[in-house]
Amino acid sequence: MSNKGPFNAYISAAGHFFPDKIIDNNFFADYLNTSDDWITTRTGISQRRYLDKDQPTSYAAVKAAQMILENRGISAAEIDLLIVTTVTPDMFYPSTACRVADKIGAKNCWGYDISAACSGFIFGIATGAALIENGVHKKVLIIGADKMSSILNMEDRNTCVLFGDGAAGVLLEPTEDKSLGVVDHILRIDGSGEKFLYQPGGGSLYPPTHETVEKKMHFVHQEGKNVFKEAVKGMADVSVEIMERNNLNAGDVAFLVPHQANLRIIQATAERMGIGMEKVMVNINKYGNTTSATIPSCISEYFYDGKLKKGDNIILASFGAGFTWGSVLVKWAI
Repeated sequence: MSNKGPFNAYISAAGHFFPDKIIDNNFFADYLNTSDDWITTRTGISQRRYLDKDQPTSYAAVKAAQMILENRGISAAEIDLLIVTTVTPDMFYPSTACRVADKIGAKNCWGYDISAACSGFIFGIATGAALIENGVHKKVLIIGADKMSSILNMEDRNTCVLFGDGAAGVLLEPTEDKSLGVVDHILRIDGSGEKFLYQPGGGSLYPPTHETVEKKMHFVHQEGKNVFKEAVKGMADVSVEIMERNNLNAGDVAFLVPHQANLRIIQATAERMGIGMEKVMVNINKYGNTTSATIPSCISEYFYDGKLKKGDNIILASFGAGFTWGSVLVKWAI
């Protein structure tokens, strides 16, 4: 995809945060009809992390943002735009972006939240990149953060075992080298998937009442089989498409960075792309599905582990409630 502007946006820094409280599979086995083996075999998840009750989504987002700023060696005052991608905002308003900006001291930026479920981060990175490509901004901070434990029905073994809390993100900056940075993206939504993965209560359709609480309408509702089927197809389709239209073969791809929802979905996507699992970033075993934080946390962890090198082609791919899905091609620049 050719950019209209004079720049490409590249990832100049990364950061992540996961809370200390570890919840392993035996936590659920103690009171639900499940087991460590059942959860691990079907999902690839061994443990996840939960924020404390007095720690909202912004708490984790701030920690990730501070790590990014420290890594880059800049102050929050230099940030032009802050995008927070989340489905568990601290409040409906003000936005979590406003709260995070205030807490980190980003006094010279504007910002907003993106609600695109598990695809939030890739929607955010595509949006931020566009503003940099055209010279509008020079430093865009994108944080994916969610406190999924706040919207889980802990009696529903089909959903409560899947999710964890955390935050991660990247800083985007301009480069005149059009061969590096965010090269291409494919983004999609299909609202007909609403009935398979949603949180019905809390908005203007079903405002909070005693009845909505009693009916457990403020929790995650998911029909796993349908979501699994659509996710495998959606993530694989866009990942293969972005390879084809950028003339990449399996050997050209350094890493697939898939949304961490289910290890079997990840494996199926890699297989469609023709790449082995040694080229797939995975941390679902440690953290579960952290929604908007999964992709940037993989990038951040692999970056700090020294596994990314300049010129690496990495393909980000996600699928989430909505349905939302997409893929982003990044040529690593640092």
